[in-house]
Amino acid sequence: MAAKILMIQGTGSDVGKSLIVAGLCRLFADRGLRVRPFKPQNMSNNAAVTADGGEIGRAQALQARAARVPPSIHMNPVLLKPQSETGAQIIVQGRMRGSARARDYQALKAGLMADVLASFAHLGAEADLVVVEGAGSASEVNLRANDIANMGFARAVRAPVVLVGDIDRGGVIAQILGTRAAIDAEDAALVRGFVVNRMRGDPSLFSDGMRFIAERSGWPAIGLVPHFADAARLPAEDALALAAYGGRKAGARITIAVPMMPRISNFDDLDPLAQEKEVDLVMVRPGTPIPVADLVILPGSKATIADLQFLRGQGWDIDIAAHARRGGRVLGLCGGYQMLGARIEDPDGIEGPPGAVAGLGLLDVATRLGGDKRLVAVSGRTAADGVPFAGYEMHVGVTEGPAASRPMLLLADGSPDGACSPEGAVAGCYVHGLFADDRQRAAWLARLGAEGGGLSYEATVEATLDAFAAHLAAHLDMAALEAICA
Repeated sequence: MAAKILMIQGTGSDVGKSLIVAGLCRLFADRGLRVRPFKPQNMSNNAAVTADGGEIGRAQALQARAARVPPSIHMNPVLLKPQSETGAQIIVQGRMRGSARARDYQALKAGLMADVLASFAHLGAEADLVVVEGAGSASEVNLRANDIANMGFARAVRAPVVLVGDIDRGGVIAQILGTRAAIDAEDAALVRGFVVNRMRGDPSLFSDGMRFIAERSGWPAIGLVPHFADAARLPAEDALALAAYGGRKAGARITIAVPMMPRISNFDDLDPLAQEKEVDLVMVRPGTPIPVADLVILPGSKATIADLQFLRGQGWDIDIAAHARRGGRVLGLCGGYQMLGARIEDPDGIEGPPGAVAGLGLLDVATRLGGDKRLVAVSGRTAADGVPFAGYEMHVGVTEGPAASRPMLLLADGSPDGACSPEGAVAGCYVHGLFADDRQRAAWLARLGAEGGGLSYEATVEATLDAFAAHLAAHLDMAALEAICA
């Protein structure tokens, strides 16, 4: 393969690997290189539809955008979408291949390496540089056998590795030196340097720490990267980021409440709302009631029936019913739309054990899960007032019933999508990405009594990627990094 390789691994999850890969993709792309992001294995329920008709992790779609190329199924050949505490749906090269419990998946990994290497070769054939992101921790020696995500992949392709640690969470010296102590010598030899991420305060206070890590590990320091606050403007991969939403904003005029269910998916639907100055986006945590709000959003779910049962266990169904009786607005997106109906059936056990449950009964529709997953970019307009939108669909199953004769959306080909209650206060649809469309978001805010802050969401994402690339260029030893690429 002609392309050079650079692999970014981490001392743990959420140390900033995904964002650093995105920043490097933008940085090298702007230097004239054909760059492709690659993550052999990802675990996330935040997925994106690709240009070639599959799905990959949302982080890899953002990295593709940073590299100024369309997202491809080959950028994330193995995607695990958790459906329970111990099991996940397995997506291989953009398409569902089955489900497995965590222990069983470990035995399946060896068979997936061929798919991973095929996708990697595909990208390498069209690139000057492939920037690879590891998964979780580089020191997970308990998962090292048949590993396809970190050192197993790096050793298979002889990828040079840069290890990232997070000083913001504390103990970064132990993070990096502990990784050095845990991994075997051949894996350690692939590590060509380390980066300490998310430094707050005076960087000079950690200069001795950087020297100490370099001396004890034998790995050179590539950079100390200060905390980049505007990272919050970019779509997050991990639902842990949702915990940062909430809290009163000066000047906020409306409250939008979102119940935090365990298998929430495609939660980047909410990111644009969180950035609106007039919106308090309240993520309702388990054990707390849904507050008085102008709008309640039921987001997507990877296990709709299980999440609906969780919602009922929290008493949120009672809160939502009371909100609707008061004339409050409710919006269901994908799995949330299915929950709003009268019934959900999963006869084949696609999202969990086979079965059927009653829905919330706020829309006169019923859903039957089954068939091929619909993965497609869509556009159209709202049925009631003709506001344009662009987004994507990612779901299995069909939702039908009397309320579907009052669709929420009309797709560009004229087909209906979603349903509305007779008075229009309760609505749902299968389209993700509505609020990333400035036209749709402004219309929703206007319906709720807000003016909108003039946010151009897509332009904000682009500007933030540019700013972060410049941030990395200023704080990494770029000459050393370029020399590492092999």
